[in-house]
Amino acid sequence: MPAHTEAGAAAPPLLSERHGDVAVLRLNLPQRLNPLALPLQETLRGELARLKGEEGVRALLVTGVGKAFCVGADLSSMQASDGASLGAQTAETMERLSNRLIQDLRELPFPVISAVNGPCAGAGVGLALAADVVLAARSAYFYLPFMPRLGIVPDLGCTWFLDRFLGRARATALTLLGDRLSGEQAAQWGLVWACVDDATLADEAMALAQRLARLPAHAALEIRAVYDSAGQASLVEQMAVEAGRQRELIDRPSFVEGVSAFLAKREPVFPRR
Repeated sequence: MPAHTEAGAAAPPLLSERHGDVAVLRLNLPQRLNPLALPLQETLRGELARLKGEEGVRALLVTGVGKAFCVGADLSSMQASDGASLGAQTAETMERLSNRLIQDLRELPFPVISAVNGPCAGAGVGLALAADVVLAARSAYFYLPFMPRLGIVPDLGCTWFLDRFLGRARATALTLLGDRLSGEQAAQWGLVWACVDDATLADEAMALAQRLARLPAHAALEIRAVYDSAGQASLVEQMAVEAGRQRELIDRPSFVEGVSAFLAKREPVFPRR
């Protein structure tokens, strides 16, 4: 793993592990509640690129070290320089680095699960929701301070995810009011898959990641694509999309294996990517 470090800190901002077919990435700035410092973003993008090319990886688990998942932007480091305004500089960094980080996660050829182990705020919400499956600890909460505290709009995909997962009314009120959404409420509202006890979060997240790792190799990319399409299409248009995908997928080895396993009353063993 690339050994990027912050000034005065010996530990890398990101920890990378492998557990069989499952890769694990841990945000590792716990004393500061894991802000999205630029070295962390750069290291995370590098790791995602490396894992994307490793055929042995079939699922990714992202979580935080310490008592927080991620508190969003590293506000303490935001300073204008080189004659550019802070707004212009921030937008350039987002376009060059931060936005691409979210795109990297959404373009991975395997499923991603985020285990939200504590506070998840600001841009950290976008990072968590970029995963295919989100599991929250009971102590976790989601917090959007953008407008009520800073006078800016949510970023790193927060508006896209929240509008789709919560609906316009809840997304708008949550964003304007800046209330904390507990892990339990997030599960009740459908923002996350489930809320579990803190003590069992790591084990339950790994168990889910291992289940995801057994899916067909194309599962994540195909399911993301059809649901993204469904958000824009009419019913008739979406059914045509579904038929088009079945035209191709039914002729692949995964379908053949799935049918064979069904008829033999056994679990399917899908080809690796």
